[in-house]
Amino acid sequence: MARPRVASDRSGIVTDSGATRVLLVDDQELVRVGFRLILERAGLDVVGEAGDGAAGVAAAEDLDPDVVLMDIRMPVMDGIEATRRILAADASRRVLALTTFDLDDVVFAAVRAGASGFLLKDVPPADLVHAVRVVSRGDAMLAPAVTARLLERFAAAPSPDTGLPAGLDATDREIEIIRLVARGRSNAEIGAALFLSESTVKTYVSRLLAKLGVHDRVQIAILAYESGLVRPGERTD
Repeated sequence: MARPRVASDRSGIVTDSGATRVLLVDDQELVRVGFRLILERAGLDVVGEAGDGAAGVAAAEDLDPDVVLMDIRMPVMDGIEATRRILAADASRRVLALTTFDLDDVVFAAVRAGASGFLLKDVPPADLVHAVRVVSRGDAMLAPAVTARLLERFAAAPSPDTGLPAGLDATDREIEIIRLVARGRSNAEIGAALFLSESTVKTYVSRLLAKLGVHDRVQIAILAYESGLVRPGERTD
């Protein structure tokens, strides 16, 4: 889990008093070196590196990271398959997908595989650190423009074996919260819309993650779109 913030330097990077464990998986050594310097400077613990997807899967098993920074295009095994295998072995881990270009097909495949976020490799240092912290605490990290395109695609091309679980025992209030999560609302925004405290909303979201069998908010959103519970362009208020 991410630790309390304690300081900030001129680059805008906020340092931590403790350390989230991070594994770097990228076939470019210079990228790994640069990311290691940025993350360690912020007080995060880079526990290891791997140069291809297969090595990344093995390293995740050996080193037990909280967050894996995963390049998509790599030799031996690509980042999509590596993400699937890492999360199949331990769903509590979080994967941040990395790529050079903002390509819808790549983002779609990464999130379908279970990635909790998507970053371009030229991301500013402070944004990289922020993204690692966000996914380490169980949230999703996708740029709004990317999220909108992504969810529209999930709605247009649902997976045949995905959707809200048959016979889901969800209350009307839980369905409302699913819809608002799918619209990208924060816990505070959901609380304001439904006249609930932020802590109550957090409890609802945690319960929904367990009921739906998913590990973060973006997966709730995907299920909501794929099932037709929410449709692109539809208003929730």
